[in-house]
Amino acid sequence: MNTKILLVVCATFLANLSYLAHGEDLTCLKSEMDAPAGSMKGYEKLQQLARQALDRRTTNLEQLKTPEQITQYQRTLRTEVVKALGGFPERTPLNGQVVGRIPRKDYRIEKVIFESQPHHRVTANLYIPNGNGPFPAVLVSSGHSRTAKTADYNQRFAIILAQHGMAAIAYDPIGQGERSQMLTLDGKPQFSGTTTEHTMIGAGSILVGRNTATYRVWDAIRTIDYLETRPEIDAKRIGMTGCSGGGTLTSYVMALDDRISCAAPACYLTTFRRLIDTLGPQDAEQNIFGQLAIGLDQPDYVIMRAPRPTLISSTTGDFFDISGSWDNLRQAKLLYGRLGAPERVDLVEAEGGHGVQPTNLAAIAQWMQRWLVGKDSPVPVVDFKSFDVLPEAELLCTEKGQVLLMPGERSVFNLNAELEKFLAHKRTHTNRDQLLADVRRLAGIRPLDQQPKPSSNKAGKVQRDGYHIDKLVMHTDSGVPMPALTFHPQDPDESAYLYLHDSGKAADGAVGGPIEKIVKDGLVVVSVDLRGQGETGSGKPDGQLGDAKSFFLAYLLGQSIVGAHTEDILAAGQWVANYKSTKPREVHLIAVGRVGVAALHAAALNPELFTSVTLKDCPRTWSTIPAEPAESRWLTATVHGALAAYDLTDLAKQIPGGKLRFDPQ
Repeated sequence: MNTKILLVVCATFLANLSYLAHGEDLTCLKSEMDAPAGSMKGYEKLQQLARQALDRRTTNLEQLKTPEQITQYQRTLRTEVVKALGGFPERTPLNGQVVGRIPRKDYRIEKVIFESQPHHRVTANLYIPNGNGPFPAVLVSSGHSRTAKTADYNQRFAIILAQHGMAAIAYDPIGQGERSQMLTLDGKPQFSGTTTEHTMIGAGSILVGRNTATYRVWDAIRTIDYLETRPEIDAKRIGMTGCSGGGTLTSYVMALDDRISCAAPACYLTTFRRLIDTLGPQDAEQNIFGQLAIGLDQPDYVIMRAPRPTLISSTTGDFFDISGSWDNLRQAKLLYGRLGAPERVDLVEAEGGHGVQPTNLAAIAQWMQRWLVGKDSPVPVVDFKSFDVLPEAELLCTEKGQVLLMPGERSVFNLNAELEKFLAHKRTHTNRDQLLADVRRLAGIRPLDQQPKPSSNKAGKVQRDGYHIDKLVMHTDSGVPMPALTFHPQDPDESAYLYLHDSGKAADGAVGGPIEKIVKDGLVVVSVDLRGQGETGSGKPDGQLGDAKSFFLAYLLGQSIVGAHTEDILAAGQWVANYKSTKPREVHLIAVGRVGVAALHAAALNPELFTSVTLKDCPRTWSTIPAEPAESRWLTATVHGALAAYDLTDLAKQIPGGKLRFDPQ
């Protein structure tokens, strides 16, 4: 055989080896033996739990027969929602000022700045009709548009209301318009979109027991307070409307503040059942901690304000499911009827996709005119081109276009950081037992003796050079299987490694990868898909925020992904320690990425289970997340309200010296 032929043969052989290596089947679920019935993926299990919670809520709702029962239901839900939002700040001086005026044909526009909290400014445009007041007024809450109050659709809201005898105040939410909370070095918004910024704000807010919605609802409440200071406004006739994210905020505020006497949320209200079965949870402000657990469905935003007038504005092709919108109305209509006011709740559906169509806009204006002005006459449907909207630049309130460029301005990140410092000062632990009890309560982690030991089934075998991989599936009482790969050297040591990675069991398991290096040293490595990872995951996690979809569905249920993963790690740790061994073997724990937070919880709660703990690319503390936007990448590794009781540094102290190592690589 000449050299040329030999090279061809070798190249073909190596190519085949490469093909075999890259073509390995490391999946476990499809070939599992004796799989238990009812096993499902991580997100599917959360969907099941959500449906069960909604079923319980339906049963409770059907018991509301009298006005007294409905009133108590409303009162209870309001209390629970405010608690879940972390409460609200104290009312402080608004320091409102008018910084500009624009005369128009039928109204004037005033550029307004006021403070919802000290040195935390709100920018707004107040549209005031010509003539003698005082006028009713309507808050226009912006959807997720970069330009916020100056967006065409928000201007149209304000213009049509002003043309029909009502003042309107279109204001910028945090993260939008002139209120971006994250700027580039040249003073521009860091993100073109807005939901990302809201969710980045949410990561730090969650840890201090608040929510992006906490700040947004408070801004709206203070906007009402500002309207009450204006002599041109009749404070007893206040309405609110808004599209999409503005519909979300309208729904919250109309349910929590009795001063909203008339409301028309647009392009949002459906039911959580339809939302969970279609889109899934949205950005941070649209998820209130534990609301499904307390029995709060989207129809309750309407029911909580009954019998005040409420119009649900929807479109046929909206991604917020229209059948859920009609179910929302049906539920609310029944309760409004029991309060003697069925005519005060209604729904308008227009053809088209997400957004306020001309028919919706006319219906909202007519609804507000009916209940705020006392004039029940049709408002014509007009083409959007007939609205004389202004360029963004003409409606700006600040000199440089962003409140963060004003002296002394405090962002939400600043506000969260201040709260974190306050909580840190208050955190005291008289003993270890109390600390760990708080950890279990907040993260939702059962003591080890209350968690059934896992079982396992074989799922196949893969042979590699010098070692083999056993495929198996572990099962706990979670209902979500844990596919696992056990990497076996030919002559294994007595101890073993439990290896965890954000991207699942196979992430570091390739030939020549980190796991193989451990195996080549003669050690068994067990790599596991925790619930919602790898084979039990659904969809591709966001590169910045991780699996936010699963995180927020668990959040709606009052649960944490950290707690769920901690229980999985403890189960897997027990399995590794005891599988085919007459005495428990030493278990070395390695966790890479966000899952390191759950690994730290597991080791702190049960340090005796692990001989060593190595955490790679994992936060050492939660305390920096509220203040630092970049730290929001740890969103799915947060626990609601945790910083009121403990930080990750407190957990690290519970692991005996020498066992714990942080590796940044």
